[in-house]
Amino acid sequence: MSMLQEFKDFAIKGNVIDMSVGIIVGAAFGKIVSSFVADVIMPPIGVLVGGVDFTKLALTIKAAAGDAPAVTLNYGNFLQTMVDFTIIAVAIFIVIKLINNLKKSEEAAPAPAPEPSKEELLLTEIRDLLKSGK
Repeated sequence: MSMLQEFKDFAIKGNVIDMSVGIIVGAAFGKIVSSFVADVIMPPIGVLVGGVDFTKLALTIKAAAGDAPAVTLNYGNFLQTMVDFTIIAVAIFIVIKLINNLKKSEEAAPAPAPEPSKEELLLTEIRDLLKSGK
């Protein structure tokens, strides 16, 4: 089997295609959640803590000297990233939980019992007649 054929078999499998669609949708979802955090969640939090913009929080390690820029520890960006991650994780958890609940409800519905075959009906009738003594 040629390498090209092996790659074709690998790429055509449903799991690979599903995974790639999931990655693309996940990336888009990540952008939506990041915008939600930056534009909706963080401004009220910033107002509550005194108008602080978290992304601008930094600790200056060495002040700027001449042409050399200041050396800063940008912990505000880290805090923003942690908030983004937490909200994304919670949102994904909720989506997965909803999907799992839908799967459970589909699985919980019992399949209707199949109708007995003609042979089974005949045997049941014979059994009932034998029990009744006729």
